[in-house]
Amino acid sequence: MIDMSLSGKKIWIDLEHQKAGIMLMSLFNRLEKEGARLLFTARDMGNNRQVIDELGLKYQMIGKHGGEKLEDKLEAYIERLNLLLPVVKQFNPDHFLTFGSVEGIRIAFGLRIPSISFNDEPRSTAVGRLTLPIVDKVITPKCIPEELYLQLGASKDRMIRYNGIDEIAWITEYKPKPDILDVMDMTKGEYVLMRTEMTHTEYLRDKMRPEESYITQFLPAIYKEFPNHKYFILPRLDSQYEYLRKNLKKYDPEHVIVTKFIPRIDDFMFYSALVASGGGTIARESSMMDVPSIEFFPGETAPQEHFLIDNGFPIWHIKDFSEVAKRAISVLSKKPGPHRFTEEFKKKLENYENPNHVCFKAITERLQK
Repeated sequence: MIDMSLSGKKIWIDLEHQKAGIMLMSLFNRLEKEGARLLFTARDMGNNRQVIDELGLKYQMIGKHGGEKLEDKLEAYIERLNLLLPVVKQFNPDHFLTFGSVEGIRIAFGLRIPSISFNDEPRSTAVGRLTLPIVDKVITPKCIPEELYLQLGASKDRMIRYNGIDEIAWITEYKPKPDILDVMDMTKGEYVLMRTEMTHTEYLRDKMRPEESYITQFLPAIYKEFPNHKYFILPRLDSQYEYLRKNLKKYDPEHVIVTKFIPRIDDFMFYSALVASGGGTIARESSMMDVPSIEFFPGETAPQEHFLIDNGFPIWHIKDFSEVAKRAISVLSKKPGPHRFTEEFKKKLENYENPNHVCFKAITERLQK
């Protein structure tokens, strides 16, 4: 029997965006329970700071996202490398863990620190090319074709494949807390959450302006049918926030709320009537909670969405704005089923692997060699 103790081992974790903290929280707890000492660094991007604060982690915020321009991204990368390096050298970690931090993986490679990363987005080809050839191990969902990673420089012997998707890591741990309804002054099943597109990414840069969101195209039809519902719109960028505030100002601000942050977003999603998002993560996690979910991402349907659709989760990828409105109106017209606001959704998730368990095993095996 393998001794799973990590007593005395030091693990550096770089939280480069908000998904990382949410996804890996149960893994952090397990590593600490096994005796590991953890160093958290983070990048200032979007809601990352608020999410990490809400999780209660002690961290150092080092560097920021470079923004929309390529030269600004490069300057931010160089600056963050310089700021991270002395912190990492002082901590002298035995292992590095990340969800695709370009700077973190480069430093781990340069200092010969064993590294492991998650990657469920080979569409981010620049990140893939800068990380996959030099990371020691990369954990990827089986539903995403292996060749997409190999094309970016990954090697088969360094890939760990698992039956599931990233969102399983935290949805299986999730326990609904209905007091969010009192906190936000909401009634369950009578509000909608909408998330804007990731216009700052390389795969949308040539399709949309950075400040743009297609929410303005389909919200009017939905609002017309359900004017008494509340619509919470969560932008990713400051420019999107200003764009939406300007373009939606004709609506009642008590019912159409554009906000930069929503506390306890997992609870907020769980008790909503519908989630509509221009990115995959929120739509995927909400559908796994049995929340009807629409992704309106203006590109090809990702393998993770195919995985969920094929396995019967309530998610639709719709790119036609009128069809988004029709589907939303259809969902809002129906009453929630008897199991909608219960933990019945977890039974289905037992059929798949948890990526946090996969990662924990890989780290302990490496550190116990």
